[in-house]
Amino acid sequence: MTSPAELQAQADALAWYHSIDLGHGVVTRGSSVQETSADVIPDVSGRSVLDIGAWDGKFSFLAEQAGATRVVALDHYAWGVDWAARGAYWEECIRNGTLPDQSRDETDFWLPDLPGRRPFEFAAAALGSEVEPFVADFQTVDLGGLGAFDVVLYLGVLYHMPEPLTCLERVRAVTKEVAVIETEAVHLQGLDHEALLQFYAGSSLHTDFGNWYVPTIEALRNMCRAAGFSEVRTIIGPPPPPPEPAPGVRLRLGRRIGEIPVPPPSAPSTNYRAVVHAFV
Repeated sequence: MTSPAELQAQADALAWYHSIDLGHGVVTRGSSVQETSADVIPDVSGRSVLDIGAWDGKFSFLAEQAGATRVVALDHYAWGVDWAARGAYWEECIRNGTLPDQSRDETDFWLPDLPGRRPFEFAAAALGSEVEPFVADFQTVDLGGLGAFDVVLYLGVLYHMPEPLTCLERVRAVTKEVAVIETEAVHLQGLDHEALLQFYAGSSLHTDFGNWYVPTIEALRNMCRAAGFSEVRTIIGPPPPPPEPAPGVRLRLGRRIGEIPVPPPSAPSTNYRAVVHAFV
């Protein structure tokens, strides 16, 4: 029987994206922290769940532990891409000031033995999980063959998609009740109710060429409605605005630089992780 110390050592030998509690004090050392507050994931007890972009399976396993009757963890990109080779190529593109050919991710940098799925398999074995892994690109997979699910998790995926509305339409097609959509979002001060998308054609957002569109919360809500969802509830919205400096402080600062008033930026922005529940 494997001891907790041995299990932790085995887990530490793998590269993890998520921090997953495997029990007995063993936790995987993930590089990402995603929001898991009580309101983010709805009640999944007695329901079927599809986790799109599951990666290590953190939210798939949480859904199973919360009483879901069936959980499917869908991924392909995180499981099959040679991250070292891809990273070296992208660094070369940054140095040369060129945009990468992202089709190479599934040709030149694709590893058919799916080494990126090993952490998922390790966690599933440690937890005694019955979560079903499904290798497919959600953008192209036959949705009829995939089926529909009561709850669909679309966490940290949307802003990686070149065609966000098309992807949300596909999410709607496999959702019976509610989809949970978490994405990088932007709040533009003074434009609080505008439905806007920031576009990144390069590595300027988190030095990642795989980031494309970052919506305001209103744009995210509008896209969900356009995709066919009947109701959209904001679970995590924009952070509160920073306090305005006192008028005297602004005046003194203006005097220090030659009596020239210091204008505020045209639209100060704050990036955050937005979450909405989109209902069928």
